[in-house]
Amino acid sequence: MFQTTVPRSRLGTAIYIAELIYHNSVRAVRKTHGNAFLAIFMNMLQTIIFVLAFYFMFFVLGIRGSAIRGDFMIYIMTGVFLFMTHSKTLGAVVSSEGPASPMMQHAPMNTAIAIAAAMVSTLYIQVLSLFAILFVYDVAFNPFVMQEIHDPIGCLAMLLLSWFSGAAIGMVFLAAKPWFPTPVSILSTVYQRANMIASGKMFVANSLTPAMLAVFDWNPLFHTIDQARGAAFVNYFPRNSTWEYALWVSIVLLMIGLMGEFYTRRHASASWGARR
Repeated sequence: MFQTTVPRSRLGTAIYIAELIYHNSVRAVRKTHGNAFLAIFMNMLQTIIFVLAFYFMFFVLGIRGSAIRGDFMIYIMTGVFLFMTHSKTLGAVVSSEGPASPMMQHAPMNTAIAIAAAMVSTLYIQVLSLFAILFVYDVAFNPFVMQEIHDPIGCLAMLLLSWFSGAAIGMVFLAAKPWFPTPVSILSTVYQRANMIASGKMFVANSLTPAMLAVFDWNPLFHTIDQARGAAFVNYFPRNSTWEYALWVSIVLLMIGLMGEFYTRRHASASWGARR
């Protein structure tokens, strides 16, 4: 009420928005625990368990020989990390504060900042988990693991593309969630569970028949994981996937999600909170 609004330059506005996103990202990371270190570790633990679970599953089933020639842990991580980044980002965007959230009653806050904070916090946790696991694996098991990755920049680019595609799909779910809360929650959960198989993290696209390839190539995550393995292994050339498909599908879905979210925000109602 007694606050004076001071006009900001474009640079000042950008810095102010970045500061808001930073503080909301920290809040999102620390939701799980009051201690900052334990909050980050608990978020990382799920990714670590996932990597170990898939490693032992491949080992027990005796299908390590069907993987690409090279370091087997890199093969596992190129699938698991991209899958976890995609799914975690989608879930974070879908569950971010909507236009009827009490947080939106604070003047600087809006849905764009909440969505951006959900995306940034998830990316931070996944990248931190990636480097932590690679560091431990490099020190304790394979001191030449970084030299065995053929194109680290390409692998990181596919990780970012998986993150971006997860955010784009999450935006579509988020825009529809206030109108159809229960069906959207079910569909987002089904999509995340279906990606356990549909992402293709347990096999490579070059080994699939044309009939089987048609079952998986609709999924942007399937393309990014296969392209990441092409960047990681010098002797694997992905010919049945393309990163351009994942990029353009993600851009289209993001635009649809932004238009839907803008329309939803204009028709926001406080009663939506009681329906969830």
